[in-house]
Amino acid sequence: MPDSPALRALRLLVIVPSWVGDAVMATPTFRLLRDTLKGSFIGALVRPGIDQLLAGLDVFDEVHVASSGGVMGPKHAAAKVRHRRYDTALLLTNSFSSALITRLAGIRHRIGYERDARGLLLTHKLDAPKRPDGSWAPVSAVRYYDTLARTFLAPDADASPRFMELASTPEQAAASADILNRAGISNETRLAILNPGGNDQAKRWPPDRFIDAARHLAARHNLRILVNGSPGERELVSIITQACGGISLADLGITLGSLKGVVARAEVMLTNDTGPRHIAAALGVPLVSLFGPTDHRWTIIPTRDRAPEELLLADPTLPESERANDHPERCRVDRISTADVIAALDRVLSPAPR
Repeated sequence: MPDSPALRALRLLVIVPSWVGDAVMATPTFRLLRDTLKGSFIGALVRPGIDQLLAGLDVFDEVHVASSGGVMGPKHAAAKVRHRRYDTALLLTNSFSSALITRLAGIRHRIGYERDARGLLLTHKLDAPKRPDGSWAPVSAVRYYDTLARTFLAPDADASPRFMELASTPEQAAASADILNRAGISNETRLAILNPGGNDQAKRWPPDRFIDAARHLAARHNLRILVNGSPGERELVSIITQACGGISLADLGITLGSLKGVVARAEVMLTNDTGPRHIAAALGVPLVSLFGPTDHRWTIIPTRDRAPEELLLADPTLPESERANDHPERCRVDRISTADVIAALDRVLSPAPR
């Protein structure tokens, strides 16, 4: 990579990952940039919805919201940022379209991993980690983003570890309080959140097992059960809430913005490998996370001592040289037993002295 363009970067644009979990895993990198590039103007380009997720953080001077989908998407997104005359762009995304946006916006220095046939659009490229067979190595996104950022920061940039972080605006906090109030939940009510959905059906632990785990949390730990899901997962959420006597957050109009304040109130989250897991970790909420046919190493996250995480893998005996993604049958999520999940919940809620 040529000499560090960020040393001359007075105006930096960060292209933020589109998935909720990935955007949260990028927050340590956002903080690194903010702490290191003192005096620089730092903007972010995000897809709609991610602006709600990141609202409240003090890492960006401006957040541009645009969708890059469709034939004209990159052109419209470029028009959103061009007026700020950014001199450097850091692409935390891997897509061709994100590189095209920064080129169309006239940004001189364009830094990113050389993937998705976009090498000619980047001025500063980094090879993404690969395995000996040429496939992508299962590297945590937190480390992936940090490594890219540090290739153009000064060598003496602070190397101390940073945690994921999120915050709420006053408006989002009020929306969270309203949802809890309408659910009949007082400040004294102890909460557990279940997250049974996911963008991939194969990553979803069976609903009947979520129900059994919810009943255990209510009976053993005296926790009120909240079940979270997107609008498209409302039927799944309804099945679980009706069976365990829980409350559907989907029926209460939960959004990414209001979800943060609700999650922060919880004592534990039981979740599949999906975005709200990262929200909980960023807010210091203990976790039990279930991984099936996706390799957990893509999403290893730094957690604070006060917020332990129990990772349950469908096949914990899979050699490190193999990826769970390549063994969908051996690593089916339903191979994780209800008994193991309940034991993990008990450990998280009653941790041994550290």
